[in-house]
Order: sequence, then C-alpha cells, then structure tokens
Amino acid sequence: MTRRDFDELTARPYADVLIIGGGINGLATFRDLAMQGVDVALVEQGDYVSGASAASSHMIHGGVRYLENGEFRLVHEAVTERNALLRIAPHYVRPLQTTIPIFTTFSGVLTAPLRFLRHGKGKHRERGAALIKIGLVIYDSFSRGGGLFGKSTVQRHAFVGRKRSLAELPALNPGIKYTATYWDASLHDPERLALDVLRDGVAAGGDRARAANYTAAVGVRDGRVLLSDRVTGEEVPFAASVVVNASGPWTDLTNEALGDPTRYMGGTKGSHIVLDHPELLAATGGRELFFEHKDGRIVLIYPLKGRVLVGTTDLEHDMAEPAVCTEAEVDYFLDLVRHVLPSIAVDRSQIVFRFAGVRPLPGHGDLAPGFVSRDYRIEAEPLRGGSATVLSLVGGKWTTFRASAEHLADRVLELLAQPRRSSTKGVPIGGGAGYPATERARKQWLTTYQDGIGLGRAATLLDRYGTVAADVIAAIADDEDDAVLGSAPGYSSGELRHLARTEGVVHLADMLLRRTSLAFTGGVTVESASEIADAIAPVLGWDEATRRAEVEHGLAAVHAADPTWQAAPAPAPAPRTASR
Repeated sequence: MTRRDFDELTARPYADVLIIGGGINGLATFRDLAMQGVDVALVEQGDYVSGASAASSHMIHGGVRYLENGEFRLVHEAVTERNALLRIAPHYVRPLQTTIPIFTTFSGVLTAPLRFLRHGKGKHRERGAALIKIGLVIYDSFSRGGGLFGKSTVQRHAFVGRKRSLAELPALNPGIKYTATYWDASLHDPERLALDVLRDGVAAGGDRARAANYTAAVGVRDGRVLLSDRVTGEEVPFAASVVVNASGPWTDLTNEALGDPTRYMGGTKGSHIVLDHPELLAATGGRELFFEHKDGRIVLIYPLKGRVLVGTTDLEHDMAEPAVCTEAEVDYFLDLVRHVLPSIAVDRSQIVFRFAGVRPLPGHGDLAPGFVSRDYRIEAEPLRGGSATVLSLVGGKWTTFRASAEHLADRVLELLAQPRRSSTKGVPIGGGAGYPATERARKQWLTTYQDGIGLGRAATLLDRYGTVAADVIAAIADDEDDAVLGSAPGYSSGELRHLARTEGVVHLADMLLRRTSLAFTGGVTVESASEIADAIAPVLGWDEATRRAEVEHGLAAVHAADPTWQAAPAPAPAPRTASR
C-alpha cells in the first residue's frame, strides 16, 4: 500500500479479476475474492474511500425507515450485518442508542400505505406514534437471534410519554407527546474501517491481491482495460477475465469509458454539517436523535467524536457537477435542530466541517427520492472488444457491504468456474481481530504495549486503530524524530510517517480527510496542515515547492463541500515538542 502500487500492479498487467472502484463495496469484494485465492486487482481513480463511502452518516443501521418502502429483505439483511459488524469490527462499530421524538399519536397510519402505493406522492402527513410503534415492532422481529451485544437477546425498543421523555432529555421540544428509543450501531471511522478491509485483502492474497489508488480506468484497448496513473499520466492496458464495476454513483460514467453506456444510476445528494457545540452535544444525552422534519424528510442529530453531526438531505444531483453542501442546506440543518431542541442556539459560526456526497442509488424516474430503493443488484454485460464480463454493482450501503461483496464475489466465482473456499461471515476485520472486549482484557493489552509511549498514548492508539495499533506503536518506537504535533496534539510525526509509508498516501488531503479524523473534528487549520506536511514530506519525497502546493490543495480539499470557504496563506512550519 505504497505509491509503488501502480508500478507493481502494471508490472504484471493481468489478473483474473479487475475491480474498478475503491469505495467500501469494491474493497470488500477485493477482500472476499483475495480470501478465495483469486488473482484480483483493484484500482481507484482518487484516494481509497474518497467518494460516496466518505460521505456517510457514520451509522451501521438496519434501516427502520426502509420498512415504509416495503424493503423487508434489505432490512433483514441490514440488521443481520449490523449485528455481525458489532462483533467483527468492534474497534469502529459500536452500539448506538437512538431516540425518535414524536409529536402526534395517529397521524400517518392511513396515509403511509397510500404514499407507498403512490411512490411518495400526495399530501404528506406526519408519522405519528402508532405508525412508528408498528415499524419498531416489525424492526424488533428482524433483530431477534444474535443481538447487538453478541448472541444475547436484542434490546427491544421502548416508548415513553412526554413527562419521562423530557426528564431524560430536558432540551427536547416541549411539544412532543412521546419518544421511542431503540438500538442501532455507530460507525466511528468509516475511512479507517475501509482501509482495514483493504489491508485484510492484501494480506490474504499476497502477490495475487494488488491495489492502486489514483489509478483510473479510462478506456478499452484490444479487449483490455486501459489504466491511467493520475499522478504521472502513464497508461497501461490491463487484461482480466472479469471486470467488476464498483464505482458507486459513477457506475454509468465508468461503463461509458469502457465503451458500454448504461443508465443504471440515479443517485441523490446527501449533505451533512459538523458542529463544535458543547451545549448541543450535552442536550443529545449521548444518543442519536433520529426524526422526521417538518417536510417529512428523515433527519438526524448525532453526537460523535466530541462534535455533533447533523444531516441529511436527499436531493437530485448531476454527477457532472461537484457535490457541495449549499447555504440552503445549512439553513435546513439549523432549522431542524431548532425544531427538536428549540432552547439550543445554533448558527453558522459553530460549523467546523461540511461534507456532501451522492448515494449510489438506481435510476428512479419520477419516484420521490425518499422512496428510491436502498437495495442493490448486479448487472452483467460483455466488455467491448474482448471476452471479459463486466459486472456492475447498482446500489449498496455501508451496513451491507460484506453481504453485497459476498454476492458479487459469488457471481465472479461462478464466471471463473471456481468454488468458494470460505465465507467472510464472522471473520474479524483489521484491528477488530483480538480487540479487547472487556475492561480487564483492555488493561492487559495496554500494559503489554505501553512501554515507551505511556498508558494514555497507548489507549488513544488502541481506540484509533484497534489492535493494528501494535504496528503503529512499533513504528513510533523506531522513529528517531517522533514528536507531538503542536497544532494537532493528538498525533505525532512518527505516527503520521507510518501512515504515509504504509497506507497508500499520495496527497496531504489523504491524510487530513481519511487517514485521520482531523477534518471531521475541525482540527485542520493552515498551521496543522503545514505541520503535517512537514512531518510526512521526507517519506513521500516532497521538495519545498511540492510541500507548499500540497498544503494549499489539502486545505482546498477539506473545504471542498463549503462554497463559502476562502483560502488563507500558509504560515511558517509549526514548532514540535518531543513525545518521549
């Protein structure tokens, strides 16, 4: 997973399978096929997990609201996968208490079936307590058998009245009549979990599993896919028996580049804002507030990493245009917070990060965006001018990435006439392997690895990387110039150099947005970006001009979804202090 990857990938320009797309679904398919011993290669035109997979609501959920669309198969699969991820990826996927504020009793019971039959058209009626109760009873039935906390019974939802609701969450709108509380799961670091999936695939496949970011599929030449290095511009034809198009909302554009225009996709844009707002954070009581806004859109207020995530919209989007979080969407988010928590003052000054992405949904014609299926399917077409088959994944969610990858891998194995060796069910992901599940086990792990960095630092790294932290700690110990960053004190230069060296970092933006949580928490400043660039420049071979350009481009990438952002000049490098 270094920048040598393009050269290593194209030194042997053929494989049984070529996967186009390094989002979570492409990476999970890569991991699954590598575990079957398939010769598999993966390319991503940008950085890994930099597209739709980077714009999620940070939840692993069963999709209680999909019941209204009649998507029972998807909800059952999603609940099953949610429960499994809590066990195989406990370092990043954790139980999440979710509360629904409810303002009416019977509203929507009669109109909800009509809205489904009319594809979301017609007058909207608010979803009342009775309708939500019916949905949660069904949801509970899907959750039985292997619960949120291992194999114990899933904790059922609870309904309480206004008085108790306000006692538990005093800042709630006093106009509520009830709250309903149930359990789903949070996804603390989506990008890092995806990198763990990639790391697992490379480890399982050895030299038969290769991946390269910043590598685009730009055409077909003599029946082979033409790959272009986005850094150097070099182009190399690559042969494969099966091509998997897992490029998410770009699926149709990828197929067009491969000479077979399709119209599978019709994704909608979803935006979010992140607020640094201690009063709002406290008002959530540590719970996600998941509710219906005044326009009928299901939205959320979600405490995460000491910040509050607010989202999301569901707007039509042209893939030829960049996805940005508009000022109108910000107004919408601030309004929804005031609707549910009217005593909490919120404004733009508290926003530390905005992000927007396009959901990889199927084309939906006149169907209202909220009623578009969140399920997935696989389409097959021949590669132009060659004997390969192109499998296109249409749809796909974070929650079901393992299951959708398994279905894709099974189709690939069928085309290759190769049996499945093993299942990915129950196989720990990355730093989830051996992750300490009890406080006693955690203390033992920290005692083993704290030497040289201290107990507190070891605990931080365990929370950040899972048991992969052992490798990070070893790298820090070997780094003679390791120093705590003055402008980002949660990180050290040795840690960042290790990530740059081992995780395919090409640009500073990769580090700011996806290898760390600095962008999400509002920790990216001109000073921190410059200091991080100083730390990793030796590993990536940047000269001073490149370093300055990377700082400029990195800051622009962090603020890409914010149309109001104005660049500031880069300062001199920040001072560093010794960490040991």
